[in-house]
Order: sequence, then structure tokens, then C-alpha cells
Amino acid sequence: MTQPFYVSPEQLMKDRADFARKGIARGRSVVVVSCREGIALVAENPSPSLHKIGEIYDRIAFAAVGKYNEFESLRQAGVRYADVRGYSYDREDVTGRGLASVYAQSLGAVFTAEQKPFEVELTVAEVGGGVEEDHLFRLTFDGSIADESRFVVMGGAAERVAETMVRGWDAQASYGEAIRLAAAALREDRTDPVSLEVAVLDRDAETARGVRRAFRRITEDELHRFLDDSTTDRAS
Repeated sequence: MTQPFYVSPEQLMKDRADFARKGIARGRSVVVVSCREGIALVAENPSPSLHKIGEIYDRIAFAAVGKYNEFESLRQAGVRYADVRGYSYDREDVTGRGLASVYAQSLGAVFTAEQKPFEVELTVAEVGGGVEEDHLFRLTFDGSIADESRFVVMGGAAERVAETMVRGWDAQASYGEAIRLAAAALREDRTDPVSLEVAVLDRDAETARGVRRAFRRITEDELHRFLDDSTTDRAS
């Protein structure tokens, strides 16, 4: 009778982590950045319909890199969780921290118990009353969670993109300035054209637009205006 092939738990976890990292490294980068007007989410995405950025709840958004079918299933699960919790209790009980904890548990369970880990990296962004009150929760394939400040960069070129973001980030930046910085970081050292998917979480959505939902997608025309405008407008 042949003996089963033995793999130590440490080696098994290392192999799963390496597998997930390789899958994520092939993904195009995403930047989530906090600024004066709210939170801007900028993704390198050539597809007009397969979104990497989405709305979860009133003031909460989701961004991801990796395998689309895996992170899309997580996004949909997050929407269901938020809807049920907001309906059962109160809309104020739906928080980015709570959603990030649910995602961390799901990712950790898949990583340890399933044959193949999810090849995804996520950010849950919740806009607050000011930059210092924004929450950016970064989640990795193994369920690890980190509460970031200023910005989050995910994807294969994360280190290079983050270097540019560190040099240019400003808490008082407008949407236009934040989006231009993120776009420049994603395009740096690139010779091929970069297609962008952009959305924002408005800090004053109720005042400016009369709605609770802070999330809105930036249209192609609006994005062109942001990218072509070389002036800075800190007074608006």
C-alpha cells in the first residue's frame, strides 16, 4: 500500500500564498485615494462593463484586483450583507469596518479550508466628514486586514505606483488633482495606453446632490476634463 504524499502545513500555506500572489500580480493596478472632496477610486481597466470598482452602501465603496469572478462574488455578498443589516437594524449600523471584517472572515476561511485560495485583493472605502475620518481597509487573499491612511494601491505594479503616490499625495487636493496623480502613477513607465475606470465617494453628497448615496461613477467626458485640466482649484 502506497503512503500518501505528505506536505507540511507550513509548506501548504506558503504554496497557497505564492499561488494567490502570482494571480494578483497579473492584475492591473487600482488606486484608492482620500482627498478634500472625498475618496477617489481609480482603476486601470480596459473593459467598459466588467467593473473593478463598485458601490456597497450609502458611503461605502469597493475596489478589487485579481480574478473578476471571485471578487465580483465578494462584492455581491457585501451588498447583500449591507442591505440586510441596514434593513434589520439601522442604516448607520452598516460600516466599512463591519464589512471589512466579514470579508476578512470569508477570505481567511477560503484560504485555510478550500483547495484553492481566492486570487484577489480588496479595498473597502468609507468616506467620512473629513480626510482624517475616512476609512480605507485593505484585505489580502488570506484574510489579513489593514486600516490604511491617505491611499491604497493594489495590483501587479503596486510598489512602483505607491512611490509616485507618496511623493504627490496632498490632503487638500481636489478630485481633479487626486485623479490626475493616480492616473500619472498608473501610467508611469508605461508605453502602452492606459484605460481608466474612475468613481468617487462624495463627502457632501447630501448637501450637494440631496442624496445619501455618496458613490458616483465619473463619466468619460468628466474624466477627460479632470485629466486635461492642469490648473489647481483649492477654493472650490
